[in-house]
Amino acid sequence: MCRNIRTLHNFEPPATHDEVHAAAVQYVRKISGSTRPSQANQAAFDAAIAEVEAATRRLLDGLSTPAPPKNREEEATKARARAEVRYARG
Repeated sequence: MCRNIRTLHNFEPPATHDEVHAAAVQYVRKISGSTRPSQANQAAFDAAIAEVEAATRRLLDGLSTPAPPKNREEEATKARARAEVRYARG
């Protein structure tokens, strides 16, 4: 599950609301051990997602780095190349 959480810091353009939300959902799913909570747990699940989202946004807004922002397309290309090597059939 958590393999889908991507680095969100130091990209141009900055992380979108959808990216932060997706990371929060993946985190809460991993911690809870459930991809879909029961109706009895839905409110707690949703509240946790909102709290993780808010904490993530505060963290991203508070971080700074002297490094130039990364390009999403270039990073995606690098990740695909690494995956090809990792999953190559030999």
